[in-house]
Amino acid sequence: MACIALLIHHTRGEAAAEARNLASWLVSEGHTVLLPAVDAAVAGLDTLAADEQVIAGTADLAVSLGGDGSMLRAVTMVADGGIPVLGINFGQLGYLTQVDPVGCRNAVGRWLSGDFIIEERMRVSVVGPDGVAHCALNEIVCEKIEAGHTVRIAVQFDGEAFHTYETDGLIVATPTGSTAYSLSARGPIVDPTHRALVFTPVAPHTLFDRSLVLAPGTRVQMMIEDRPAALSVDGQFGGRIEPGQAIECRAADEPARLVSFGDRNFHRVIKSKFDLSER
Repeated sequence: MACIALLIHHTRGEAAAEARNLASWLVSEGHTVLLPAVDAAVAGLDTLAADEQVIAGTADLAVSLGGDGSMLRAVTMVADGGIPVLGINFGQLGYLTQVDPVGCRNAVGRWLSGDFIIEERMRVSVVGPDGVAHCALNEIVCEKIEAGHTVRIAVQFDGEAFHTYETDGLIVATPTGSTAYSLSARGPIVDPTHRALVFTPVAPHTLFDRSLVLAPGTRVQMMIEDRPAALSVDGQFGGRIEPGQAIECRAADEPARLVSFGDRNFHRVIKSKFDLSER
């Protein structure tokens, strides 16, 4: 029997309804179902509530019912323990989610029977000024706080000075995150199964405004020189960086492990999301 964690989008009623259906079916089959307390309350499954650390230490599978944001949350919760994540798309873009809601039970059933593959996705780690490490599946961003001003950031690669940017921010993205914020800042699209760091400036005041695709072992250090900046980790506030302080990014030790059924082609996803024609 398996222990399956369910994480849901808190404002999508259809995701909560599917969580109730899925939990009822799994429990009837003898499996254990756990939800973080807030998710359990939203879905009306309070008896299945568990501490997030308990979930991260005991679940065999995490099922995310929501959009890409819900997937990022699930990965953050369980990836360090090597727990795979299955994404059910109740969102809009759905770059990370694997299955449409109508196929939810079938997908979980396939996982239970062993009919699946694991797709490993590189994550990026950042150590902030406080010495605390955070991991992101999409990107780490060092960005300005004050409206109407840029921030001056000195960049080193592997301890060697590269360039000092006057910019709105700097992004260190994974291949998975190359279709997120980095893309909106004119960064390249990289196949998500590739291993690399994508370094992208945001509105820099310099003639050199190109993204760089770096080797996965590269250490990227960013030091703030003039005004305070903010650290963002997959869109979540990661702390304030004062002038003279630095952060360092590198590939995370543990990848995200996403459940796949081998029928999701990256090129077809890009074609669909961008509504590309065949001619």
